[in-house]
Amino acid sequence: MPHPRTVHAREGFAAWRADLRRNAMDADPHLVSLLRRYGRDDLLPELQAYGAITTTELDELARVTNRDENLPVLQRYDGQGNRTESVAFHPDYHRMGRLIYDTGIISKYAEAGNELATISLLYLTAQNGEAGHCCPIACTAGLVKILQQDEAPHTEWLERLYDPNYDTHFHGAQFLTEVQGGSDVGANAVVAREEDGVWRLTGEKWFCSVIDAQMFLVTARPEGEGQGTRGLMAFAVPRQVDGQVNDFRIRRLKYKLGTRSMASAEVDFEGAIGVPVGNFKKTVEVVLNTSRLFNAICSSGAIHRAAREAEAYAKTRIAFGQPILAFPTVARIVARLKCEAYAARSLTFLLGHLSDRLSTGKAGEDEAAAYRMLVNLNKFWTAHVATSAVRDAIEVLGGNGAIEEFSVLPRLLRDMIVCEAWEGGHNVLCAQVLKDSAKLGTHEGTFRFLAALGGETPELARARERWQLLLDMNPALQPVYMRDIAEELRVLLQVHALRAEAAHEGSDPLLPAVIEHLTAGDPLADQGLVTRLRTLLA
Repeated sequence: MPHPRTVHAREGFAAWRADLRRNAMDADPHLVSLLRRYGRDDLLPELQAYGAITTTELDELARVTNRDENLPVLQRYDGQGNRTESVAFHPDYHRMGRLIYDTGIISKYAEAGNELATISLLYLTAQNGEAGHCCPIACTAGLVKILQQDEAPHTEWLERLYDPNYDTHFHGAQFLTEVQGGSDVGANAVVAREEDGVWRLTGEKWFCSVIDAQMFLVTARPEGEGQGTRGLMAFAVPRQVDGQVNDFRIRRLKYKLGTRSMASAEVDFEGAIGVPVGNFKKTVEVVLNTSRLFNAICSSGAIHRAAREAEAYAKTRIAFGQPILAFPTVARIVARLKCEAYAARSLTFLLGHLSDRLSTGKAGEDEAAAYRMLVNLNKFWTAHVATSAVRDAIEVLGGNGAIEEFSVLPRLLRDMIVCEAWEGGHNVLCAQVLKDSAKLGTHEGTFRFLAALGGETPELARARERWQLLLDMNPALQPVYMRDIAEELRVLLQVHALRAEAAHEGSDPLLPAVIEHLTAGDPLADQGLVTRLRTLLA
């Protein structure tokens, strides 16, 4: 017979798991508050229905498909020796895909102004990690936007990309990276040659996520064009032409630290047919900024999941005769995780709202500048915080936190480390923001937008002053300090967005405590800390 204490401990585990299986929407009043603030109450019924799926069926399917024995496998030929360049997935991967795409997560892009709708669904999905599907959704969204904005009509392709039927839907992929240049895209060497009105691509791409996609967005240099990014063009490359594999070969699948149930590969193009869809500048502005917004949404979902895991566990895990949440050191960790989740959500959903205003032609110049600047900074901030948040949650679970089958946290940590590197590392993002400020003055419009959003507060004035100090430096020294100033601005700007929310009627009642916690200074002088912890963890 098990010892009563052992039985009681396992009962605690069961209570913790039951708490985590609650509908994701019921456990996230801030998301509800945000959607109401941005006038998207209409999304709540479908999100409520999907929230029940994400914490039950999707959670389990994501666990299964991320096991070593269930990862994607390259199958270059079929049983009759025909070249297919295909990837075989565990059946649960496709079951998961059907549940996700049934929501219309991509088909919503058929109508402008639905970024918030899509990222809300992605946010709930990402609470299970990348799970093999978040990256394909981001890549597909970027490709859709490129095709929508291209001068040539791409009706047939767009219809397949919009298709909510997972089994007939076209996934999109983005192949920019080459072995000699990751962030240095201007060093790309894949060549595009026009022959009898048909463009053919030749060369190697080093990191190709969603290699199973039916449509690839590929950067290549038309033959004879100069070096650097100005000479590059973007091409839409179909996986098949006339029922046959377009001329490309998969060298191998990448064996990655995280995002393992999504297939990434190395690819050789051997005269593959492509269709021009824009220059490099357009590709960066549309595709990379979309991916950076989606990356931030996935990081925000992971931070929230880490906070949920830690809080639910700390409430049910008994040590020394009481729940470990009763210990102040644990309470401080959980409270910080909750506040970081609020901060990440606030600024990321604000960017989703701005994206909708841009796509519908309602955004002004300051809103456009704010989106351009903050989508880069926010990707840096959320990805950076996500890894530390998951690591803190693992600390709350103790030794159990390191066990793959015990919780989602080890997988979340691996996925979030990958999110830090994807779509521009921290230094690359900071360099882009600095360049835009110096050349385009994006910071001026951004700070005007923030002042209109939440008022000209002392914190915002200080942030503007610090940014100007950076720009007034010798240009050769600016990169030395850029990342420090960017990290310094994070809480200031997140809190500004949270304060604007709190002033909105019907906002989440926890916002004042969150803001106070994020802005608290010297902990020894923080007289309201104990009371605030009770409020945050009630």
